[in-house]
Amino acid sequence: MSSAASRPNVRTVASTQSEMTEIILPNDTNTLGNLLGGRLMHFIDITGAMAAYRHSRTHVVTAAMDHIDFIRPVHLGDLLTLKSSVNRAFSSSMEVGVKVWAENTRTGEIVHVASAYLVFVAINQQGERQRVPELLPESADEIRRYEGALRRREHREAEAARRKQAKIASADATASV
Repeated sequence: MSSAASRPNVRTVASTQSEMTEIILPNDTNTLGNLLGGRLMHFIDITGAMAAYRHSRTHVVTAAMDHIDFIRPVHLGDLLTLKSSVNRAFSSSMEVGVKVWAENTRTGEIVHVASAYLVFVAINQQGERQRVPELLPESADEIRRYEGALRRREHREAEAARRKQAKIASADATASV
């Protein structure tokens, strides 16, 4: 029995992994026949939410799309595969990583097209935050992502504090005019 299996409030990264595949149709593309960025973000959000649901076993809402890299275009007719897993769980929030590949259905070539980090918050029916289980990273890669999630959270918090101070300073400057 694994250590996570013997502790119900601890889940492994593997238990959160989710995967989704979509075919890119004309309604998903721009006039060049490439997948719309907003549509890709929609797919990323859904796949990320699946991992967050699997970890928290309650309702989740997207709090942030912390980072997204659009690496290559995705073309009309490609198969899009998105894979997600929770990188780290905090009190009521979880960072989820999503990686995206496109497969050319004619040649079979598969290329990495995008990666993103999202933050989800677990909530109950009334919209109140819910505690989430701890996450147990097991492999070296999972530990690296776990540690990186803490650095990204610290960066998000510092940026939020900076924006708050800028808003206060702007309000003070406007009030003194």
